[in-house]
Amino acid sequence: MSDKSDYEKNWVVVDSSVLPEVILKTLTVKRMLANREEKSSSAACRAVGISRSAFYKYRDSVFIYEEQMRNQIFTVYLVLHDEAGILSGVLHTLSDANANVLTLNQSIPVDGAAAVTITFRLQESASVSALCSSLGERKGVVEVRLLSGS
Repeated sequence: MSDKSDYEKNWVVVDSSVLPEVILKTLTVKRMLANREEKSSSAACRAVGISRSAFYKYRDSVFIYEEQMRNQIFTVYLVLHDEAGILSGVLHTLSDANANVLTLNQSIPVDGAAAVTITFRLQESASVSALCSSLGERKGVVEVRLLSGS
């Protein structure tokens, strides 16, 4: 593996049908480990028929395009009234937009309001600006600010 920084790397998209079998098997091992289908990389490598050294050689360099590029990760900062059901409503709005909540941090309410930071993954076709507007229109949401998006 090269010691190039992310800015120096050259990324390519290649049809999987032309890839060597070891690359495809490496992707299978990564999926098996992520889904806890196997308990260890050794067991997953054995199951697909590649050596652990081959897996470790390629694992940080190959990934499924859809998993890396079609999903976008965003972080929003919200100020919510300290009332029952407000946060639940925000989470329902995210769920309705097919957002996958990755992290949620909430401060202790001060003066009747609490700061909440939520990081979530959205499918590429979804509009984060429309989602932020929907969140801002919810009862009890005082402020919505998009902090980051990748």
